[in-house]
Amino acid sequence: MARRPLPRILSTGSAQIARSRDLARAQFARSRELARTAGDSASDVLHPLITITRGLRRLAAAGRRRWAGTPKDKRGALLFMVASVILVVALVPYGPLLAVITLMAAAAWQGRDRKPAAPEGPDESQLERLRSLYEALVPYFCAADDPAPLYTHGGAWQKAFPEYEFDGTGRVSSLLVRYPAYFTDGEAQARARIEHLLTTKSGRGREYHFDWDEEGNELTVTVLAPLPTDIAAQRFVTAPGETVLGFTDPSRTQRTLPLTHGEEQRDVPPVVWRTGIRSTEPHLLVMGQPGSGTSSLLRSIALQALQYGDVVIVEGGSTGEYACLTGRDGVLAVECGLAGAIASMEWAATETERRLIAVNRARQAGNPPPDDTKRPLWVLLDRPTVFTHLAAADDRKDPQSLLQVPLRHGRAANVTVVVAEQWDAMDALSDPVRQHTRARVVLGPATARQLESVLGAPPHTTPVADVPPGRGYARLGVGPVHRLQVPATPDPYDDATSDAHRQAVLDLLPERTTPVEAAPLTDLEKAEQEPEPVPVPAKAVVAETS
Repeated sequence: MARRPLPRILSTGSAQIARSRDLARAQFARSRELARTAGDSASDVLHPLITITRGLRRLAAAGRRRWAGTPKDKRGALLFMVASVILVVALVPYGPLLAVITLMAAAAWQGRDRKPAAPEGPDESQLERLRSLYEALVPYFCAADDPAPLYTHGGAWQKAFPEYEFDGTGRVSSLLVRYPAYFTDGEAQARARIEHLLTTKSGRGREYHFDWDEEGNELTVTVLAPLPTDIAAQRFVTAPGETVLGFTDPSRTQRTLPLTHGEEQRDVPPVVWRTGIRSTEPHLLVMGQPGSGTSSLLRSIALQALQYGDVVIVEGGSTGEYACLTGRDGVLAVECGLAGAIASMEWAATETERRLIAVNRARQAGNPPPDDTKRPLWVLLDRPTVFTHLAAADDRKDPQSLLQVPLRHGRAANVTVVVAEQWDAMDALSDPVRQHTRARVVLGPATARQLESVLGAPPHTTPVADVPPGRGYARLGVGPVHRLQVPATPDPYDDATSDAHRQAVLDLLPERTTPVEAAPLTDLEKAEQEPEPVPVPAKAVVAETS
């Protein structure tokens, strides 16, 4: 007897929901397009009526102003003259019809659009800017043996710049540059020279995006709008294992997050970093200058990580930037001294090994991983190279050397390491930190060479010297380089912090846990009389800061 084939597995509910969402989204877009088309058609049909109505309103307003400006002793004569005109018009053959036609014509003339017509081409100052850009590009885009050169001194710039736009200040905001096919657009140095020249001639202090089309021999230069700096820390709509590093340009990502700014709600494109067992970039390295916002980024990551996991913080600056997290639920330790840092890193390495052994035994037995290995563990280090010098002076172990196990095996053990360091101590970072931190963030002013050395690829925009705190670039693994603006997450205990940002951070902090030694005596006696089962988490106790 032939064996009957098994029935196919039906599609899951999530797939049906996704298809329903796509269908609803397509129907909404189609209905919105139809409504827009109907509105445009109605405005075109009713445009004469709208113009006449606007003109009648303006004529009535002019009549009221004339009546208000007429002296009271002359208003009787004015009324008599108007009544005489109306009587004559009524007695003349076809007089009322001619009067209505005249009134409609006057209303149409008064209701016309009086906006000044936009100039069809650039003005004299804009023409001078385009000529200057054209002449500056001649030495780079001209060859002596070219029979029909596109760029020549005193030539026509219209063929080289077919599209251009200017902002309110008269500077170039968008420009399409055509160049000859023999230009070496595949070489980074040649492209960098052109980008530097266009940045200098178009105006400094702005960020430019360069889009090279090698096939069409065209370069599109666009001035980027500044990223929003008024976004405060808040609960982001993300899934477990997703961390919002900041926000970027709408053209660089297809995802947006709903954010709350006071009473206003808006959608902003984020830079989402995915961690966990299936992450390709399980660890993060943050570089920047003092005051560039590296500590704010680590605080933002810590507040997001505390929703689903535990956090260990090691601060090398000893400035108390993370004092607000001390004693909070999920915060295992906040260490500022050398002894505490070494103890925390030793415990993190031991915990990583314990998780690996537990997961391996469970898999060999055919069981799911234990629950205590599924909870994410975050190890955040701010300026760890400070402890390197202290450990060398005190002849003790460098805390960075203890990061090799969490960095190498952290993804399998659900352990994530985030390191923030300053430019002047970049050479002191250990090799494991450099090799295993595939997600990179650079904050604050930096040169193109510094950005490429950390991110592994040059950004497609021109870095500027003056940037707000939390502004920089991010690259996740081998992906593209994104512009980044970190959400404002300042230290709530800092006096220079605004009340709105301070309250936003305080609202995100977990509840503070009270240690047993600090509990009042009455509570301890009550606990002895009425014992309750207390779950024992699989956590090690980190030594206190000496």
